[in-house]
Amino acid sequence: MSKSRKKNVVASIGFGYVPSETQHHFMVVIPKEKNDNVKVYERFIWQEDRDEQDIDESSPLHNQLKVVVPKWLWQRVAPYVAQEFNFRLEKEGFKKSKWKVGQNPVHRLFGKELVVLLWALEDCSDDSQVPVAIVNWQGLRPEERWWLYGVTNAATGRVNDRRGWRMALKYALLENPVSKKQIMQLDFENILDQKIVYDE
Repeated sequence: MSKSRKKNVVASIGFGYVPSETQHHFMVVIPKEKNDNVKVYERFIWQEDRDEQDIDESSPLHNQLKVVVPKWLWQRVAPYVAQEFNFRLEKEGFKKSKWKVGQNPVHRLFGKELVVLLWALEDCSDDSQVPVAIVNWQGLRPEERWWLYGVTNAATGRVNDRRGWRMALKYALLENPVSKKQIMQLDFENILDQKIVYDE
């Protein structure tokens, strides 16, 4: 995502993923049922000419489950992530995208940034800390998010890990104080109505 692209819109799927460039990507799987969980995989394989990818969790070389969050939490986070990703996609000459029920391919760098945010929030039982995490996440440069993913993933990147850098992420994004003005600027209660960034 670092090279500027002009004129022609890059043919990508999901959020900036181009299978012809690399098989490495992330996959966000959003369930239809509201009480089911959203799963995010880091994948190193892409099956061409398939409407839906076969995600075999027993094959960790190809499919690594990174984080699982309840759908209510995902719905609170998804619009903000889509807004940022789409802003950067458009700037780089890629088409914008929406989250949808089912499989959502995500560019590998965007996927790392998303997982950092979800790792911080994965144990939240209500949405009181979500705005704080989003504000702190937005305050990080993409390169900082990539670095945080790298150091966390190295030792505690499996879905059920809850120690080391994984805990540090929670403190960094949930405990770092933010102002009421920053929270208000999120327009936290109204953004769910923006179907531009979240498509049920």
